Amino acid sequence: MEGLSWRRACVLILCIIPFLRSAAGIRFVIDREECFSHNVDYEGDTLHVSFVVIKADTPWHYSEDGVDLVVKDSSGAQVRDSRDKTSDKFDFIVQKRGVHRFCFTNKSPYHETIDFDVHVGHYSYFDQHAKDEHFAPLFEQIAKLDEALYNIQFEQHWLEAQTDRQAILNENMSRRAIHKALFESAALIAASVIQVYLLRRLFERKLGSSRV
Repeated sequence: MEGLSWRRACVLILCIIPFLRSAAGIRFVIDREECFSHNVDYEGDTLHVSFVVIKADTPWHYSEDGVDLVVKDSSGAQVRDSRDKTSDKFDFIVQKRGVHRFCFTNKSPYHETIDFDVHVGHYSYFDQHAKDEHFAPLFEQIAKLDEALYNIQFEQHWLEAQTDRQAILNENMSRRAIHKALFESAALIAASVIQVYLLRRLFERKLGSSRV
């Protein structure tokens, strides 16, 4: 009987593994407004949301205006918002199941590249599915492990997007510093040339007047 129970447990675990979730975010370019939808099957679930403005479509744009994000539930009521931010991460409890809408608004005159991720945290109770009292704790631990793994992936995805944004900002700042140094060097050379020209004219005039 013990060997049979272990075989049953292994079969159940193998059946559950394909349903373990993986982290998946999207990266898109926004002009003025973009909206996305995500279905939530159960009330009381936790909805995790994160976004990062990766870059603008011009390397000379360094504004920190950010974007607006408005979240609406299935009835169209606003449940959460984030204003004028280049990055944000938050979560909230779903009060009404159904399709939730996430609308971004770009106030900048430039196109912005945004990394966006959304995840529904749902903890399933398996007591009603497991007849054997030994299987119920096993299913609960699997569900907790699934949720913990996804939360780690969700956090990792957000940190990777932040790293990408910082790398692009550093590259653009380095490029701007190089251009500034070249411009200052060119201006210094031009000023030196003008000074030499003016000094030569001054000496030529003095030389001409002394001969007279």
